[in-house]
Amino acid sequence: MTKTSSTGLPGWLWLMVAAGVLTQTTANLVRPVTSYKLISLGWGETEIGIATAAYALLPLFLALPFGRLQGRLRSPRNFVALGIVVLALGAAYLALTDHIVQLMIASAVLGIGHLMFTIGGQSMVARRSRATDMDANFGWFTASFSVGQMLGPLLSGLLLGNTSLAETQASGDDLAFSVNLALWIGAGTSIVAVPVLYALRASPARTITQTQDIVVSEPGQKPSMINILKKPGIASHMLAALALLAILDILVAFMPLVGESAGVSPLVIGALLAVRGATSVVSRVFIRPLSAKYSRNFLLLVSLLISAVTLAIVPGALALGTVGIVAAFIFMSAGGFTLGLGQPLTMTMISQAVPRSWRSPALALRLMGNRVGQVILPVAASVVAGPIGPAGGIWFACAILGLSGAERLMNKRTGPNPPTGSQTPN
Repeated sequence: MTKTSSTGLPGWLWLMVAAGVLTQTTANLVRPVTSYKLISLGWGETEIGIATAAYALLPLFLALPFGRLQGRLRSPRNFVALGIVVLALGAAYLALTDHIVQLMIASAVLGIGHLMFTIGGQSMVARRSRATDMDANFGWFTASFSVGQMLGPLLSGLLLGNTSLAETQASGDDLAFSVNLALWIGAGTSIVAVPVLYALRASPARTITQTQDIVVSEPGQKPSMINILKKPGIASHMLAALALLAILDILVAFMPLVGESAGVSPLVIGALLAVRGATSVVSRVFIRPLSAKYSRNFLLLVSLLISAVTLAIVPGALALGTVGIVAAFIFMSAGGFTLGLGQPLTMTMISQAVPRSWRSPALALRLMGNRVGQVILPVAASVVAGPIGPAGGIWFACAILGLSGAERLMNKRTGPNPPTGSQTPN
């Protein structure tokens, strides 16, 4: 499956996109449903923040070792398939237990499976893509994540219904069946990705070209965490990636709480999260012409700042009735479009800021940084949300986006892309 299809995309990339859609549908179906399960069991902002952090805690320590492992594997396919199975087990575990500690453990298992798929998938894209195709290929790969981020919440909303939890419980209806059914559907959806993945052929022999070695390393220098972070721009790119991922996690975890406080049903909240995913798909599909016209630095800055402003408006708008809900969909759409640009750009910028042989460890370090944010920021957001309300958690995440954008402005990371073959990273 290494030939290029009639659409211009290689066959292996289509298969990775299909697997990405299935696994991300699972992750983004299961995670908001987990929040609703915790709410129905009587837990609140703090427990939801801890569950969100648990999702990233073990992956925080596993990201870099997994990344180094990818650099030694001829093909990451088996590793990715194992990750899909672990993801399904995490979803099933969430369905089987009502115990708070076990729910936290199940969230951690889910996070490990998601990490394994993501590391293996982005390693495959980095290894099989020419430098000139990276923006587009990472764009398509992350577009599959956005499709899952659209389908998962939409499916969760349809399964849980068009009434708030408070109304459901007041009417005497038992929500537990719908919640656990949604979790089992999530587990089954990810498993379908395994046979899709095994349609891939083994990686072809690597062909090194001048355009692939934008940065070189000193003889004998190893891709340790310190050496990677010393490369110019890496820390800034990682901060942006962390901020962009944190807002996605906090939206998924806290929007159900925002909806409950505003009397908005799970169906509307699921649709809002789905719109965010859908508009991110659109921006990622068009990332090739956008990156051809504008520099990556400029597009990333737009992604950070516009997203921070538009998404911060959404929680307040939901409290304004029907007109506010319409406004929330508009601002969520705008924020979703700009958010969609950021993640694939940081993947390309980090890949091209290090030697080619360091790409898998560097991308894994990016994920490790993301997991640091996923552990710390949801807990911090829950602390902020305590006195302010659920919207405070989302406003906190938007502030992190703004700070990352401000850092790039202060350090003048707004210039053009480096010339192909240059040793100066973005």
